[in-house]
Amino acid sequence: MKHLKLIINNENNKKDIFFNKKELQLILNLYGKMVSNGEWKDYGLSISKKEVSFNVYHRTSEFPVYKITKNLKPKNQIEKYIIKDSANKIINNSENLENLIKKIIWKKFKLVN
Repeated sequence: MKHLKLIINNENNKKDIFFNKKELQLILNLYGKMVSNGEWKDYGLSISKKEVSFNVYHRTSEFPVYKITKNLKPKNQIEKYIIKDSANKIINNSENLENLIKKIIWKKFKLVN
């Protein structure tokens, strides 16, 4: 009993497993703007161990037109936020979501039927 040690771990190991309030507000503001312009029709969320993504649809039954992804285990900081197109190709990535959303010219990627 004299070799017993008390270990107190006060570190907050809670990982960021979803978009935080500020990130979600940025995404929903963009979504609202694009819906009011008639560009986007629906959205969905995908959650996995590696990433969480906000998927944007032109029609509900299609594949996502865009995926705004938060990489939970990035290899480097610049890959923390990624925007992908419908073919799952990376359009742009950044360590700051607000700058990433502002960099993209969303009108440029308008769908043609």
